[in-house]
Amino acid sequence: MVTGFFDIIYQHPLLKKEDYKEIGKAHTRIAFRQGAMPLEIGKTAKEFYLIENGLFRSFLYDYNGNETTTEFYCANEILIESFSLFQRIPSRENFQAITDAVVWKIEYDSFQALLQKTEAFREWGRTWATSELFSMKQRSINILTMNATDRYLQLINERPQITQQSPLKYIASYLGITDTSLSRIRKEIAAG
Repeated sequence: MVTGFFDIIYQHPLLKKEDYKEIGKAHTRIAFRQGAMPLEIGKTAKEFYLIENGLFRSFLYDYNGNETTTEFYCANEILIESFSLFQRIPSRENFQAITDAVVWKIEYDSFQALLQKTEAFREWGRTWATSELFSMKQRSINILTMNATDRYLQLINERPQITQQSPLKYIASYLGITDTSLSRIRKEIAAG
């Protein structure tokens, strides 16, 4: 097991080398095939995953029954359904592997034990949760203040794995536009 991977995901100045070894021991490396569903609507999350490689998405069905991608999860990111995991309630979203993937799974109880045992890990958790809240707020603001072309360009620049590996229909629903609109935007960008 390479502790460097855990250093990247759980990056925090208070965590020490021995902390990362303990953290690594709490995880199990597993693989998902393309299309696999680590969590489905109505089931309660019992773990979360650190993505070593591969691409995932979360999605739900809107009030008309249309499938809508709510988030993408790339390499070196955390695949988690926070509400379900921490509030112990059924998920309102599905989580799906878009590509074959390798992840490191940590069970809820193991995560809680690490939080209790390692103060620096608790600090990492607070920092991570705050960062996630800021990201969600920024995404909400961007949807309301940026046009679709600029949101797509931002996605290309900040998270190119998504635009390289995800079907266009997932990207379009994530951006809040139709497949046709995304195709037009891509043609306009390609034309310069």
